[in-house]
Amino acid sequence: GLKELSGNIQLVLDQDEKVFNLAKELYQSRSLLVMGRGYSFATCLEGALKIKELTYMHSEGILAGELKHGPLALVDNELPIICIITRDPVYKKCVNALLQVTARGGRPILICEKGDIETQSLSPGLHIEIPHTVDCLQSILSIIPMQLLSYHIAVLKGCNVDCPRNLAKSVTVE
Repeated sequence: GLKELSGNIQLVLDQDEKVFNLAKELYQSRSLLVMGRGYSFATCLEGALKIKELTYMHSEGILAGELKHGPLALVDNELPIICIITRDPVYKKCVNALLQVTARGGRPILICEKGDIETQSLSPGLHIEIPHTVDCLQSILSIIPMQLLSYHIAVLKGCNVDCPRNLAKSVTVE
């Protein structure tokens, strides 16, 4: 896993143009959900946070298993939903959540493993492929498209990515 990590990171970075094209579709949206489970849930939270910090767009990271506790009510064909789904121990549960979203008219954007045609066939929307790696390293690869997306949306909206507003430069402790 670690030996291939730098090469895998480069493979994700090579998709920057695809992420930029996605940003052009999303930058005028008012809100965005990022959904995942297992190791990917932390990635969803971090990705949503980056979108808030850089683009000032409302975004939430949601646990795929908690859809029926509120977020499912928001799903329609207008709300962008990014689903991070990899072939990990919670894959089937993530697929179930993806199917719930598509059944309600959602058009999820997938971040999934390279060559995972089965998962890609479950959603008519765009997909960004990341290389497969061991579970505990997968989030390193999964967060990169979210960081690139945040950056590109911010630039398209005219936000200063080098100095986001209202963010402390350091955390102080009393």
